[in-house]
Amino acid sequence: MTTLVTGTDTLTRDALTVLQPGFVGTTAPDWLLRRIGEGLSSVGLFGRNIVDPEQLAALTARLRAERDDVLVAIDEEGGDVTRLEVNQGSSFPGNYALGSVDDVELTRAVARELGRRLAACGVDLNWAPSADVNSNAANPVIGVRSFGADPDLVARHTVAYVDGLQGVGVAACTKHFPGHGDTSVDSHHALPRIDVDLDTLHARELVPFRAAIAAGTKAVMSAHILLSALDPERPATLSPQILTGLLRRELGFEGLIVTDGMEMRAVAATYGIERGSVLAIAAGADAICVGGGLADEDTVLRLRDALVDAVRTGELPEERLADAAARVRALASWTQAHRARGAASVPGAASQEGTAPGADIGLVAARRALTVTPGERPYTPMTSAPYVAAFTPVANFAVGDETPWGIAAELERLLPGTQTGSYADGSVDAVLAAAGERRIVAVVRDAHRHPWMTAALDALLAARPDTVVVEMGLDEAEPRGALHLATHGAARVCGRAAAEALAGTTS
Repeated sequence: MTTLVTGTDTLTRDALTVLQPGFVGTTAPDWLLRRIGEGLSSVGLFGRNIVDPEQLAALTARLRAERDDVLVAIDEEGGDVTRLEVNQGSSFPGNYALGSVDDVELTRAVARELGRRLAACGVDLNWAPSADVNSNAANPVIGVRSFGADPDLVARHTVAYVDGLQGVGVAACTKHFPGHGDTSVDSHHALPRIDVDLDTLHARELVPFRAAIAAGTKAVMSAHILLSALDPERPATLSPQILTGLLRRELGFEGLIVTDGMEMRAVAATYGIERGSVLAIAAGADAICVGGGLADEDTVLRLRDALVDAVRTGELPEERLADAAARVRALASWTQAHRARGAASVPGAASQEGTAPGADIGLVAARRALTVTPGERPYTPMTSAPYVAAFTPVANFAVGDETPWGIAAELERLLPGTQTGSYADGSVDAVLAAAGERRIVAVVRDAHRHPWMTAALDALLAARPDTVVVEMGLDEAEPRGALHLATHGAARVCGRAAAEALAGTTS
């Protein structure tokens, strides 16, 4: 049972200040505006809230009409995880593509252009970049969201990404501390466990976070993972040993600590979102992210009241809540100052390449990230429309299933008449029947993690050796097919780069 609170006393305002909730719709609901007036300092945006840059700019302007220092946050990684272009696919390749090129200036330029677009739309806190070292190729949730498996590579590109975003006034939120790369469980669904010793943790997981902290990242997002070497009982988000002991004291981070989504089952299934939020703030977190799944006023009130009640019963020290709220306000002041200085210089929002200064940098990066491996016979570019068979795995929650991926749309633009079908069960006979005499392009995503996908490729290549294979996930499997393309991600621009290679054009 929660304690109902009214008015705008300091305790209530602090409890609202530490929340970063979401909402449903493309305009700000009345309840959200009312709570901003009462002290809510942050709002999180998701794909469901965004139609186009103009609508997004109007939405953020309406939020700031209620309170000019409100933090507007978004989960915009580029690549597979995009909110700005949730219905089209991203104009920027993701981390894995950038890491495969390994040009830190390119990574910085991509992050800077992405930051410009966010700033132009009124967004000033990005829950990115992912600094996870993807040391487990079977990881179901990180994968191409990571720059790679080498800690030093991940560190230098994380720093470049932070520099790029913050150089245009968008606060970076480096995630998922202390590192979500060595997991085989998605924390959206259950609690991952990492059983490595402290030496391994410092030599691998923590390397990118140390670098990001040294580079001045304004925020760090905690992971809902159990790190047994530091806390065998509570996930990192709820662990004083990890958030206060490791991140604050040992690593010296003084910025904002944001939780990953509190409705994720790794926390919610065991603790519930109310108790989980209280434990997170007590452990050292400063901001509670919620809204990916729970996005209504009742959620905000439940969490607000849980925090207030915990202070009043002595479970949560009032000074800890006040400190958390002060860190939120400090970041809001930083972003507000940058917004004021950069308002005249940030270019207009753009959602496609070539419509703003530097806007083609995403396509440039995607082309550089493309790896082409010829088959045994010389490959000649396609001149007739092929059949694209997309072997489609279940999308992880962070990516979502609403964002299109693949190369069919881009091939159709270059080779009119291209046809396509999606297959989730390896139905090779159905592929062959649908393709007829057309050349087949088999598109896969993390083939190494899906035995059914590997079996389908085996059968397809046995029947049609001239099949082209396009891998749009981790390129862990051996290249195969008459031609093998590795895009290092499934962003729209990655599909375009692959289609250009198949058609022999860069137009």
